[in-house]
Amino acid sequence: MDKKEAQPKKGHPVFVYVLACFATTGGLLFGYDTGIVSGSMLLIETKENFDLSTVWKEAIVSATIGAAAISALFAGFLTDFLGRKKTIMIASVVFVIGAVVMGAAPDKNVLLVGRIVVGIGIGFASMTVPVYVAEAAPADIRGRLVTLNQLFITIGIVISSLIAGAFSEMKTTGWRYMLGLAGIPGVVQFIGFIFMPESPRWLVLRGRFDQARDVLKQITGQEDVEDALEEMKRAVAESTAARGDGGGSVLGKMLTTPHVRRALFAGAGLQFFQQLCGINTVIYYSASILKLAGFPVKFAIWLVMVPNTINFLATFIGLYLVERLGRKLLTIISLAGVAIALAVLAIGFQLSYVYSPELNTTFVEFYGNGSTIMDCNSQAYTTCEQCIEHKDCGFCYDDLTRATCLPAKDDVLAKDGRCSAVGNSTEVASGFHWSQGYCPTDYTWMAVLGLGLFVFAFAPGLGPMPWTINSEIYPLWARSTGTSIATAVNWILNLIISFTFLTLTETITKHGTFWLYGSFCVLGIIFVFIFVPETKNLSLEEVELMFMTKKERASKDFKEKSANGFVMEINVPKPDVENSDINIISPASTYNNADPTSTNYYSTPVESSTKL
Repeated sequence: MDKKEAQPKKGHPVFVYVLACFATTGGLLFGYDTGIVSGSMLLIETKENFDLSTVWKEAIVSATIGAAAISALFAGFLTDFLGRKKTIMIASVVFVIGAVVMGAAPDKNVLLVGRIVVGIGIGFASMTVPVYVAEAAPADIRGRLVTLNQLFITIGIVISSLIAGAFSEMKTTGWRYMLGLAGIPGVVQFIGFIFMPESPRWLVLRGRFDQARDVLKQITGQEDVEDALEEMKRAVAESTAARGDGGGSVLGKMLTTPHVRRALFAGAGLQFFQQLCGINTVIYYSASILKLAGFPVKFAIWLVMVPNTINFLATFIGLYLVERLGRKLLTIISLAGVAIALAVLAIGFQLSYVYSPELNTTFVEFYGNGSTIMDCNSQAYTTCEQCIEHKDCGFCYDDLTRATCLPAKDDVLAKDGRCSAVGNSTEVASGFHWSQGYCPTDYTWMAVLGLGLFVFAFAPGLGPMPWTINSEIYPLWARSTGTSIATAVNWILNLIISFTFLTLTETITKHGTFWLYGSFCVLGIIFVFIFVPETKNLSLEEVELMFMTKKERASKDFKEKSANGFVMEINVPKPDVENSDINIISPASTYNNADPTSTNYYSTPVESSTKL
């Protein structure tokens, strides 16, 4: 195994960082779309716009995710057939088209179509970008550059928070600007990628050795890249042979190759637990969570900046630690931190539920004509939480001892009663308070703390590491397919979690939902500890060995020697070699260990004329 690729190099050329930045702009696309949904949905769902039901809100959020899951599967084929570069450029074009459709949507059906188109672009980018960066990056900074994708995701989320806040006062058109502006990063990435090279490993796979040599010179800053090129050729030759053995599909070959099957299980499992911790409910519904915790809409949209900014800043911790602590330990620490944050969220919502303000069931509210208001107020509600669970009801009070449940006009006014409009006013009368969709509580700070802790723990480890590890653990012949399957697992679980979040909060309560996610994090810690190896500072070819048993490594070593012109090998105990009658005629006298972990036996390559 050539160790040169894995040795740290100083002074990497600026070009490799520029390449990584343009590639990970795909992460910015994903981050912006993920974050902007949170703020825009608070405007889209209103009666002034599309008056969305819970199912429609979940559908519009989840349509992008479902489309991304399906397109991620096709992305594996495209990256092998067209190349990594062209697939990323296609993703940029598709994303821009989707952004235009969303911004111009005349109704919720067209908006849903736009969300699906954007999802296709995101699916292509989320699968292809980590592979492209991993294949182009030097081994000693590969983890850092792939993690850059997560940094750009957080940058996109922060930008989306600023845009959402800026347009939040435009009740009927603000969401169009929020969604339409998503196309700008796609344009930037497409233009930038016109000048970016193709992945050197893909070029070698296609037999374009001169082009691959030129790309290697660009990304390493060295003129002599023959060793690295030869290593890639050898890896491609092995992967081609492995892919061709027995025929059939690449997936079939992966499932019947033990060490690749183990890698796929580990890679897909990481993506599985990343989503089960509930990260994208925190991102997609962060404004809704803050609203549920007791913040009015106008404050909830801006307060999203708090967890999103922490998410951005904490990603730098991951960039610093990924090559120091390693991928595995960083992921375990991250999962533990996320579990603690989910516990804080769950406890906060549970306290709010237990100590929810009570309704004054003896206080009578009247319509303008003097008759008694029966809607909402006549229901068997005794607390604010019970009142606001009904979409058409809200909580009205001037003093919590005189609180009532009234029919809601919107999130600002009640239809009738003390919290309805007075004259031509568009706000509730002075001294009165109206809460629709949330309750006043002393525990709102726990929601902000919980969200902040969540993203602080998630961003350095559980955010980037599943993508980083998946870009490293598959042999070349299985890399696109393996990454594609793991990415699809991520999006499918993302779809399930995001599509069920609001429903779960209504069925097993808000705090029950977060306790559920926290339990998944504990299972994730156990999974990573048992099934995920450390890949820090290893070349992509060396990482493959981490999933092999000793016997499989020895077999691989034998095949390599046979391919180099040796017909057979004999394992002989060291102490008996000098006194043995074995006559060894070998074209080389090099000492080779059949098992790199063993010192008791050695392998001597021999010709067919060897006499025993």
